[in-house]
Amino acid sequence: MLAVAADEVQRREQFVLVAGQKLAHSIVLHEVERARRRDSKSVVIVTGGPGSGKSVIALSLLGDLARRGRSVLHATGSRSFTQTLRKVAGERQPRVQRMFKYFNQFMEAEPNDLDVLILDEAHRIRETSVDRYTKAALRTGRPQVDELIAAARVPVFLLDQNQVVKPGELGTPEEITRYAAALGFDVHQVDLDAQFRCGGSEEYVQWVQRLLGLAKDGPTQWPGDPAFEVRVANSPQAMEALLQDKIAAGYGARISAGYCWPWSDARSDKTLVEDVRIGDWARPWNVKGDRKAGDAPPAPPAPLWATDSNGFGQVGCIYTAQGFEYDWSGVILGPDLVWRDGRFVAVRDANKDPAFKNRKTTDDVTFDRLVRNTYKVLLTRGMSGTVLYSPDPETRDALHELVSVHV
Repeated sequence: MLAVAADEVQRREQFVLVAGQKLAHSIVLHEVERARRRDSKSVVIVTGGPGSGKSVIALSLLGDLARRGRSVLHATGSRSFTQTLRKVAGERQPRVQRMFKYFNQFMEAEPNDLDVLILDEAHRIRETSVDRYTKAALRTGRPQVDELIAAARVPVFLLDQNQVVKPGELGTPEEITRYAAALGFDVHQVDLDAQFRCGGSEEYVQWVQRLLGLAKDGPTQWPGDPAFEVRVANSPQAMEALLQDKIAAGYGARISAGYCWPWSDARSDKTLVEDVRIGDWARPWNVKGDRKAGDAPPAPPAPLWATDSNGFGQVGCIYTAQGFEYDWSGVILGPDLVWRDGRFVAVRDANKDPAFKNRKTTDDVTFDRLVRNTYKVLLTRGMSGTVLYSPDPETRDALHELVSVHV
């Protein structure tokens, strides 16, 4: 998708939409023309799992509507995703770069100032847009979803509610529909059922959901799929060696992990601290900020970890992996999710994510759901294959029983 994003947005149509993607695209265009003719307003919701083409629809709409002269912006709640789109889709075009915004940038927007506001990764919508930098006059408690709906005649929400991974994220079809209906706006929903990530393997996505307890049926052995490879590593060294072989063969690869290790700032000489330690294997997390760090070749800024070839060598987390894909995905299942008595069990005290520190704002039930969603996202980033590893012996033994190919 990113390879052709600049051409799509800046010059001409590149993407070939299929099935539900084409339907969603058509509905938005129809509602835009209807809103202009009748001075009306409506809401479009597009749902789909990882790799169902939501971001392809988003960029296709952005390019198409811009070429038609409609006022349109794209927004996400992800710093990594937005900055990558600015860099790639807006290459050498400051005007295009300014078309990519964040959800919290519409607090002062004029009502219906835009024809269309494309809200990609809308599962990351938060309760309010207020943060520590917000002016006092804007601290009104206004819901973020209200700001986003108000900003355009046709707000388009593209989301996967099973990718809600952080406390305070509440972008679900039900919440958006309820709010829009209360305002008297028509709501059109399209559910995508195609699968293009993970080698197009719906079998793998379902297997992951069952493995993590996110589907009704329990975990099962990986049945195999010619379109997608799954392996279990006996050590982080074995995982890394396999992925290095894949890179040497021309593939892209990354290692990500649950947030179960401290995350240090870079040293004064800009080198990264190897915080992720498993036995005698240690690697740094991806860079925290927006500047390169480390020795040549330098580690890329956090937003570009998933797309810059120098991202291999650092361990990514949910906040840098979500929204992206790479050929081969190595996933370290940290001690915050371990296998006990035939299923995965969440261990809150093993998690180091500051977002989960406050037990009053995030109870244990919510943490359990969000940590499973986190690993679901990490496990569905690969396009050709996934390698799993757990430092917990019982978990590793269970994975060996469920997956026949080991490294």
